[in-house]
Amino acid sequence: MTTPRTRWVAGAAAATLFLAGCAGGGSGTATQQPTSRPSSVGQADIDKAMRTPTELTFWTWVPDIEKEVALFEKKYPAINVNVVNAGQGEPQYTKLRTALKAGSGAPDVVQIEFQYIPTFTITGSLLDLRPYGAEALQDRFAEWTWGQVRGKNGEVWAVPQDTGPMGMLYRKDIFDKHGIEPPKTWEEFAAAARKLHAADPGVYLTNLASNQNGAWMGLLWQAGGKPFQMAAADQIRVSANDQVAKKLGTYWGGLVKEGVVSTDPDFTDQWYQALNKGKYATWLTAAWGPVFLSASAKATSGKWRAAPLPQWTAGENKAGNWGGSTSAVIKTTKNPIAAAKFAEFLNTDPDSTKMMATEQFLFPPAKALLSDKSFVDRKPEFYGGQAVNQVFAEISDTVAKDFTWPPFLDQTVNDWDETVGKALADKGDVPAALDQWQQRITSYAESQGFKVAR
Repeated sequence: MTTPRTRWVAGAAAATLFLAGCAGGGSGTATQQPTSRPSSVGQADIDKAMRTPTELTFWTWVPDIEKEVALFEKKYPAINVNVVNAGQGEPQYTKLRTALKAGSGAPDVVQIEFQYIPTFTITGSLLDLRPYGAEALQDRFAEWTWGQVRGKNGEVWAVPQDTGPMGMLYRKDIFDKHGIEPPKTWEEFAAAARKLHAADPGVYLTNLASNQNGAWMGLLWQAGGKPFQMAAADQIRVSANDQVAKKLGTYWGGLVKEGVVSTDPDFTDQWYQALNKGKYATWLTAAWGPVFLSASAKATSGKWRAAPLPQWTAGENKAGNWGGSTSAVIKTTKNPIAAAKFAEFLNTDPDSTKMMATEQFLFPPAKALLSDKSFVDRKPEFYGGQAVNQVFAEISDTVAKDFTWPPFLDQTVNDWDETVGKALADKGDVPAALDQWQQRITSYAESQGFKVAR
């Protein structure tokens, strides 16, 4: 899961490893990469593997996931899964890269966020799960999530675990006090921002955190942006400052310059205090946001509600995504069948997936849970009895299916922080900062040997 505190930043080694021709890494029990994999695996081979005493190592930062692992081990008692928390997000990726480079010490199965899959596939580090029956899983998941784990040539690089379709949490009491309805369009949102701040200068309609590239990417996703498109393993189209991005930059940069939207860094003590004190009337967040907010802003219980994001065109129904992760298998595992079937079980078994959704509060990608009344009909008091899971389940159906990520996300994010993020913080020229971001990405990609198209 991409939690809100996970920054989309890691070491800048991935593209360099790819262009240097480094092979994928090792597993906890393997030191050499297998020379070939079968095009398909029969059921007899699967049955044999699942009855064979086997040790798997699983890296994840999901708390208490040992409960779900125990379900797998109960079904397949010959297989023991060692759960290791190697760090959340960036720290884990750094350790994984080190193990891959060393050729030993990597796990068999690893939690990887959607946006980092290209970073590890371009180095040849992940196992294509098609031979192990993964293609048959496609219809079980929200369509857009399957697009996040599928390669250009049809490879299945991972199994979706959790997601973050974006919506709007809003303070109903503040809206009611100032006669504001939940905005249906971004034009209405801007008008409401001006109205609210004029009436109460201490309150902002929202906070667009200047340190939060994840939210920006999600809003760009919703607007129809396609900033990164891989044409081939060494060819990428970069459109980080195209017409869609400039529309976004002009809109938010303008509201920030007007002073009607704040840009406070998020997930800081000051930000938490501001949420509790009513400084922000909305939080543009992801499906993990409702649970997070209810634990972080307890003083505001009962005052919040959920709604879809405003739309760029009236009547449309589009969303982006912020966060989410997968279970992927490292290519050098000595036990590919058991590892692939573990990744499958964890994210498709009804008991396992429901446990993750209701105990670890990961927002599910599985269609079965997104329509499960025991999940979507929950009405928490914090949201005035509104069925917020239902709101975000419906939003999940509207996430665009063709948003993709670069294979050097870490550098891309660092450059965003120093250009677009800085412009937001300084109330500067955001469209100009997008040009700077575009140039930085292009220069970096070319320096790593990529052919870059605009």
